[in-house]
Amino acid sequence: MPEQTLWGDQTDPHGVRPGDQEQERPEAEPEPEPPKRKRDPYLDNVKFILIALVVIGHSLVPTLGADSAKTLYIFVYTFHMPLFVLISGYLSRNFWNSNAKTNKLVDTFLVPYVIVEVGYAALRFSLGQKWSLTIIDPAWLNWYLLALLFWRLSTPVWKRMKYPIPVAIAIYLFAGFSQISGDFSMDRFFGLMPFFVIGLVMQPEHFEMLNRLWIKILSGVVLGAAAVVAVFIAPKASLKPFYYKNSYQDMDLSWWMGLGVRTGLLACALAMCFAVLALIPRKETWYSDLGTRTLYCYLLHGVPVLIAKEMGWLEFPWLHGPLGVLAISASCFALAIVLCLPETRTVFKWVLEPRLTWLYRRPSGQAKRASSS
Repeated sequence: MPEQTLWGDQTDPHGVRPGDQEQERPEAEPEPEPPKRKRDPYLDNVKFILIALVVIGHSLVPTLGADSAKTLYIFVYTFHMPLFVLISGYLSRNFWNSNAKTNKLVDTFLVPYVIVEVGYAALRFSLGQKWSLTIIDPAWLNWYLLALLFWRLSTPVWKRMKYPIPVAIAIYLFAGFSQISGDFSMDRFFGLMPFFVIGLVMQPEHFEMLNRLWIKILSGVVLGAAAVVAVFIAPKASLKPFYYKNSYQDMDLSWWMGLGVRTGLLACALAMCFAVLALIPRKETWYSDLGTRTLYCYLLHGVPVLIAKEMGWLEFPWLHGPLGVLAISASCFALAIVLCLPETRTVFKWVLEPRLTWLYRRPSGQAKRASSS
């Protein structure tokens, strides 16, 4: 069974498992099973870097009064969730070609979603907050599971379109005119839609195009320029646009300013996404294996982060400055490593990856063999 990430497994989407289709072949030699497709370490490297940035971003919130923390926060939030969604779209290209992957809509999204919702409600209550459990309004980081569920459900529609990317961008821009509710993650479903669709239409050769020296040099310049811009805008910039969910009215923008902000943010986010993709190592690294278990880091990191916030551990004055940003970032990076270890998966697999084979009908070939045996 492939390791589970927040994006799903990377096994061959075109492979046909023995028993999916039975054909009578009298006196024929049994065909050898095709060799198991090797994981792509490049995508696993991308996944781990992104999940570490997620932990860092969530932990910086109590220190955003300091310009240094807000600068890093803006820099990270401009691209890290868009790239998260883009990779999710890329890995969803053949999602509906496999019964096993379709089953993961329940196994990896709905069941963990309910468990995490209840778990975080209980944690907040134990920390002295009022008991609150609203399944249709995802709590904190749980929004991504629902949004990804609906993006993947919409995949067949996008794949039938002639011009999916322009359509997705148009929906993204016009969604800003409406104050879309956060129920079922609909606000971010529309706010991050272009990145999922772009990932959906990307092919392996597009990633290979980024593996050129001049593009890597240009990518370094792009990220450096983005860092400089973040330094200058941090003292006065509103954070609302970087959440990709607020309407133009919520951001106190006129309709034409809102369209301009969303268009500019989309362009900046895509430039930074491709720059990061160009610079991340393509060969196997010490953290490639950690990138195969990002689901655990994503769903579990909120527990220590929420406890740290409620206990005031992130309120120390020395944390509100460059040294504090460095300390928080280093601690979160270490936490991401721990939560992506195989031992963490072993402990929490029964909760976050429940085996629900009893819930699904077996393929017809398997059913026939079971009845004849």
